[in-house]
Amino acid sequence: QVQLVESGGGLVQAGGSLRLSCAASGRTFSTYGMGWFRQAAGKGREFVAGVSWSDGRKSYTNSVKGRFTISSDNAKNTVYLQMNSLKPEDTAVYYCAASARWTLAQITGSYDSWGQGTQVTVSS
Repeated sequence: QVQLVESGGGLVQAGGSLRLSCAASGRTFSTYGMGWFRQAAGKGREFVAGVSWSDGRKSYTNSVKGRFTISSDNAKNTVYLQMNSLKPEDTAVYYCAASARWTLAQITGSYDSWGQGTQVTVSS
């Protein structure tokens, strides 16, 4: 099992930036891919971005392309999500996830470990 701890959420005005971090511990050697998901109030959890742990390939949902960047530091077992040009519709709880079976998966069932989530609120 992999343990994940997110940090970096907060309140920001529209157009601002935040950087989320996700520190992984435990059986990190079994990880194929890492992902960021978000869940707005009253909605389902949706894929935001993913990164392949072995070769750094990345994927994004269309609504964040050009604004968000996912990156990984394998030496530190940490994944980041740099969020620029934030919009009120980006407001959500953001979750980090790890998969021991898939890379760049975009559905929640493909991930085996989840963090506790960090709140991101974008004011207009």
